[in-house]
Amino acid sequence: MSGRRIVITKHAKTLMLYDGEEEVLTFPVVIGKNPSDKEREGDLATPEGEFYICEKNPQSKYHRFLGLSYPNIEDAERGLRAKMISRAEYEQIREAILQKKCPLWKTALGGEVGLHGPSPNVTWTHGCIAMSVEEIERLYELMEIGDEVVVRK
Repeated sequence: MSGRRIVITKHAKTLMLYDGEEEVLTFPVVIGKNPSDKEREGDLATPEGEFYICEKNPQSKYHRFLGLSYPNIEDAERGLRAKMISRAEYEQIREAILQKKCPLWKTALGGEVGLHGPSPNVTWTHGCIAMSVEEIERLYELMEIGDEVVVRK
């Protein structure tokens, strides 16, 4: 982990990169079409909460992709209570989060949410956080697996 963290504010559609306590970058982003917190696969919402970078894909169809640890434990607990996921799926998600790995992404809660490019002429995503090619390239170089990403309302 690099000690860097990203804070995304959905209502303002901004991403701020911090190195320790110092804000080093701020730029606009595009988020899911649905402004609510993500609840299930296909709801077009960007999840809110505390996550970390769990995957880096330099060959993404979206130029670069920084995968987030969604669903987190809180999302998995909600999904288990609502009977959206099984106890086994919950345990797999929980174990992955405790090990700082990517959680199970193919469940009714949705998954494969991350930061990616490009977003020059698109005003919404299916739940990811999109940005320009230049911005995702910069983040891709700066961020490491395990770095914190907070998504606020």
